[in-house]
Amino acid sequence: MEIVLLLIRLTLFAIFAVAGIGKLLDLKGSEKAVKAFGTPAEFAKFFAIALPFAEIVFAICLLFVETSWLGATGALILLLTFIGGMIWQLAQGNAPDCHCFGAIHSEPVSRKSLIRNIVFAVLAFILILSGKNNQGAGIFDSTANSEGNFMSLTLGLATVGLLAAVVFYLKKISEQQTQIMRRIEILEVTALDGGREVVREDVAPPTSGLPIGAPAPDFVLPDINGKQISFENLLIQAKPLLFLFVSPTCQPCAALLPEIETWQAELKGKLNFVFISSGDAKDNLDKLAGATLKQILLQNDREIALQFGAQWTPAAVLVNNDGSIGSRAAVGDKAIRDLIDSIKAQIDTTEILLIADKNDALTEKLGEDMPEFFENDVHEKLVASEDLRGKKTLITFWSLSCGYCQQMLKDLQDWDKTKGADEPRLLLLSEGKPEPHRELNLQSPIILDNERKISNQLGINGTPSAVLINENGKIVSETAVGAEKIWTLIGKRK
Repeated sequence: MEIVLLLIRLTLFAIFAVAGIGKLLDLKGSEKAVKAFGTPAEFAKFFAIALPFAEIVFAICLLFVETSWLGATGALILLLTFIGGMIWQLAQGNAPDCHCFGAIHSEPVSRKSLIRNIVFAVLAFILILSGKNNQGAGIFDSTANSEGNFMSLTLGLATVGLLAAVVFYLKKISEQQTQIMRRIEILEVTALDGGREVVREDVAPPTSGLPIGAPAPDFVLPDINGKQISFENLLIQAKPLLFLFVSPTCQPCAALLPEIETWQAELKGKLNFVFISSGDAKDNLDKLAGATLKQILLQNDREIALQFGAQWTPAAVLVNNDGSIGSRAAVGDKAIRDLIDSIKAQIDTTEILLIADKNDALTEKLGEDMPEFFENDVHEKLVASEDLRGKKTLITFWSLSCGYCQQMLKDLQDWDKTKGADEPRLLLLSEGKPEPHRELNLQSPIILDNERKISNQLGINGTPSAVLINENGKIVSETAVGAEKIWTLIGKRK
């Protein structure tokens, strides 16, 4: 029986020592877990430190027969507190992160974690029932040389050695497990369901969104303190913005949060992070507050996310400090990581960030210089590429024989006549004879690019399509295909 009690003590010692050390390795996570279980915010930091300290003290007490009963009593009190908290949370339909072993291992509260704690409590209760003077064989009893004491000494030393190895290796395993869990969570959102492709009729494909180079939509939203924040307010700091579209009910968002906080620290002063969420302020603070200061704006439903074309969570969209879209919507943890890597590679080398996939035909020319040309327009007026510098220009590839082009003609004529001084110029590339194009009554120049020399170099091969050229003659937009995308490119959403 003495060996059995020793094994119980060593088991509880290992459990509480690992739990205490794990929590000390992640005090911020411990504080968050304590808050999730209902501890007032003003006491959360104290309990986040006191709890692992108590676990380590009780673990040490369990090593020695003289103090084992006290350690078992303290362990049972802690375990009963954990069990009560878990039962309450499960009864409320909640599943906060138990943070049971801190940085080494953590998981949402469940029946599994509840049963595990009950088993530990039973072991502690057995030690208490055995009495203060009957706590099993001693580990460090130097007065006896019996086979039983030799075995207890061996078990004790082995347990202490294994504990050190467990802390080291479980830390490594947990880091790998975190990555795996994030992959699984994001797959639940964007990949497969039982081997079948997920079909969501209420949303567009995750790759849809505003074209790169288009002006970002304007908006006004309250932050978590109720203060109204406009898009214009966000641009005042003259830094690029990374809009993160999240939700307090999105598990992959929560899984990605520690990495987002790391990126915030790495890119501080270079890139501002703005969270666009939904729901009430408390839910967002509970789920997304994390350990760093965040700007969280609350939409009513998904109205702003839909305007940005970010219809899934988590998603991210880069906006330059001039208010233009700098990336397609990055959907899911891997895509967001790739976007962050691309931003890091560019942010110190250029004022305007253009995150493009060179294997995508619509973005392959992004960031390149406009091709040089000297051509007469349909009115025999010379138009040179150099003439387009100094102001943004929308170069549109169009055709009289294209039905979709004809459908946008009236809007194109109206905009050509009424566009303001702060709006881009228009240059039309087309095919065919001069005379029919003169009858279009456009004030802007029309160049006949019958051999597609200019349009091919711009990456605009179909009709209607367009790209935006900035004041310095660089291509600063992806190829917008179709009337809707073309109007979006200049901020005139139809």
